[in-house]
Amino acid sequence: MKKLVLLCSLVFTPMFASANACPDVLKFMKRKLNSQETVNMCKEYQGKTLLIVNTASKCGYTPQFEGLEALYSELKDQDFVVLGFPSHDFKQEFNDESKTAELCELTYGVEFPMFEVTKVKGKNADPLFRKLSKQSGMEPGWNFYKYLVDKNGEVVKAYKSSTKPADKEFRQDIEDALAL
Repeated sequence: MKKLVLLCSLVFTPMFASANACPDVLKFMKRKLNSQETVNMCKEYQGKTLLIVNTASKCGYTPQFEGLEALYSELKDQDFVVLGFPSHDFKQEFNDESKTAELCELTYGVEFPMFEVTKVKGKNADPLFRKLSKQSGMEPGWNFYKYLVDKNGEVVKAYKSSTKPADKEFRQDIEDALAL
C-alpha cells in the first residue's frame, strides 16, 4: 500500500504543481507608481482576469482613465483587475512620477493598480510588455493600448488605443474572459 501511495504522489504531484505554476506574463516584481513598494505580480494577480494598459498623462486618450476606473470598480469583485503602466515611449508622460500619480488619483479617481513608468515597445521594452506583444502579435502603437489576459495568464486579445472602455465588443470580450 505504501508503494502505491508513493507511486501516486510521484505521478500526480507534478500535474498539480504545474497547474499552480505562475504564468509567464506574471513572473515579475513591479514597483508601484510613486512608491518604493513592489508587487509580486504572480502572488497578487494569478488566477485573475487582467486588463493591462500602457497609459500616459498628456495624451488625447488620457480621459480613458475615467472609463477604465469605472470598469475596474464594476468588475473587481469578479476577480477582474486593471493594471496601468505609464509610459513615456510616445513622449506624453510626466518626468515626475508624483505628477502622474496626482493626475491619476485627483483628476480621474484611479484606484486600480498603477505601476512605475515602463518602456512598452521596441528592443528596450520591459519584459512584461515583450511577453504581451509576443503572445498577442501586437506591440503598443500608442498610449492606452490594452491587453486582455485570462485567468490562466494567456493574452485573449489586444486592443488599439482608440478602443474605449465602454465599447460593446470590448466589454463583451471581458465578460467572456470572466466566464471562463
